[in-house]
Amino acid sequence: MNVREVKGTIPVRPGEGFDVGAVQRYLAEHVSGWEDGPLEVVQFPTGASNLTYLIQSGERVAVLRRPPLGPLPPKAHDMKRESSFLAHLHPVFPLAPRPLAFCDDPAVIGGPFYVMEYRPGVVLDAEFPEGVAMGMDTRAQISESFVQALVRLHAVDAEASGLMAFGHPEGFLERQVKGWIDRYHRAKTDDIPGVDRLTGWLADHVPPSPQATVIHNDYKLNNLILDQDNPTRIVAIVDWEMATVGDPLFDLGVTLSYWTQPDDPEPLQRILPTVTRYPGFYTRARLIERYAELSGRDVGGIEYYQVFAYFKLAVILQQIYVRWVRGQTRDERFATFGERVRVLIHHALSHIG
Repeated sequence: MNVREVKGTIPVRPGEGFDVGAVQRYLAEHVSGWEDGPLEVVQFPTGASNLTYLIQSGERVAVLRRPPLGPLPPKAHDMKRESSFLAHLHPVFPLAPRPLAFCDDPAVIGGPFYVMEYRPGVVLDAEFPEGVAMGMDTRAQISESFVQALVRLHAVDAEASGLMAFGHPEGFLERQVKGWIDRYHRAKTDDIPGVDRLTGWLADHVPPSPQATVIHNDYKLNNLILDQDNPTRIVAIVDWEMATVGDPLFDLGVTLSYWTQPDDPEPLQRILPTVTRYPGFYTRARLIERYAELSGRDVGGIEYYQVFAYFKLAVILQQIYVRWVRGQTRDERFATFGERVRVLIHHALSHIG
């Protein structure tokens, strides 16, 4: 294969390149069997957090991830943690890609990065990819595979796998609520009506959490890679930067916030475009029902988690938007994130009356 011909990639965006020769030398030294020769690099354009590249040397192909450029929030975009988390998770949950190398030497590309195995396949995002059959039955089966994989992840033995070291489950949800409210205020740019009422409601209604599990913390359809020939089969789950050990219903709530459906308000569908809005995919209610059936967990209080998930997503976008406002990124995709934050805040408010 040639990475320059891989669908869904683009030439590296201006200002987001790196010293390919330095990376090639580093990988030749630190990755067993890495081939000599020039390093070919293309970029995955989706995602608004870490920068992700597809790299190739000879027949060896891998994925490189590095933090975004510019000043970053404390403890965010921790490449070492993400790589180490995958090293512990991959042996017990093979849908997590295997990391190949981590580099914290700023002399190589100016910041930390890690490289992991590449798994080719299909990604479902705003629209169906060309040449892939996606009938009604297939959409339902993809939905089922999606929720089954989440249940399997939540069944991983965090203690035996060494993953407990990556989380602090006691008081997890309370910390999340306080932390994301604080993050919003630190990144605030505009006055949005209702924010204080929403954050007050979230702080006052924190439910008790079920037993902690390994959680992805950003589990959504376009973070899954599906088999090209059988898209109902998941090949890999990616983007583990926020994974931890915590409340599994928090993970489910995040999932539901991304899973739009045909009767959602048009502004929400516009800022969260996904193929799940088409007939055949499970509704959010069906996802909740299947999760409860498969996991045996009580999901009676899931609405709180959904409201919080919309707020959390708004904060994530706000943190990106403030970097654009300050001129720390030139990516024009982020210019509209202020309006997206406003839509998500209003949608979360609509759930609490």
